[in-house]
Amino acid sequence: MDFAKISAYIESLYEKRKLTQKQYTEDTELKNFGPVVDDDVARMLQVLITLTRPEKILEIGTSIGFSTVSMAKVIQQYGGKIVTIEMDVEVAEQAAKNFEREGVKEQIELRIGEARAVASGMAEEFDLIFQDVGDKKLYCAMLEDYLRLLKPGGLLVAEDTLFPVFDFDSEYGDLTQMCESLDTFNKKIADCPQFESTLLPIGDGLTVAVKK
Repeated sequence: MDFAKISAYIESLYEKRKLTQKQYTEDTELKNFGPVVDDDVARMLQVLITLTRPEKILEIGTSIGFSTVSMAKVIQQYGGKIVTIEMDVEVAEQAAKNFEREGVKEQIELRIGEARAVASGMAEEFDLIFQDVGDKKLYCAMLEDYLRLLKPGGLLVAEDTLFPVFDFDSEYGDLTQMCESLDTFNKKIADCPQFESTLLPIGDGLTVAVKK
C-alpha cells in the first residue's frame, strides 16, 4: 500500500479549504515556533467537535494556534469555549494575534505558563482535552490531571503518538527519550480502565480516548 499516494489523494480532496496549515503559517509573522498539527489532524479535530459538540475544550500546547483556530471555527457556531496553554510568551503573543486575525478570539482564553503547573491549579471540567505539548514527558505526567479535569464521556485527544515507530533522520538528534515517553503513554492509555481508546494513523499518530 502506497501511503504517500493515499495521503496525497486525501489532501487533494481538501485543497480548496480556506484554513490550511500552509496558509496559516505563511500568514504568521513569527517564524520560530514549535510544530503545528497537520491538516488531516485539524480536520479530524473538527469532525470530533462537530460530532460531540463540546462546550469547553482544554488545549495543552498552543504554539501559534493553528489547532486552536481549527477547533474554534467549529465551536464558534454554537458558543463553545477553548482554554489553551502555552509556555513561550513570544509564541503565545503571536497566537493571540492570529486568533484576532481569524476572527475567533472571543472563543479562546489563552493562559501562559508551564502546562503542568497551570493545569494543576484548575478546578473546572472539560468536555474535550487536546494534548500536543512539545515536552512529551508531560503526556504521562499530566494523565492524572486529565482524568480529574475531563467529564465522563469526554474526549482525550493526543497528537504525535506514533513517534515510537517512526524512523527519524539523524538531523533531529537523539529522540530516544521522547519516543520512550510516548510509548509509555500509549501503553497506559491502552490499559487504562477509565478510557475506551484507539490510536489512529493520522498525522504523526492521533490517540482518541473516551472517559468512561
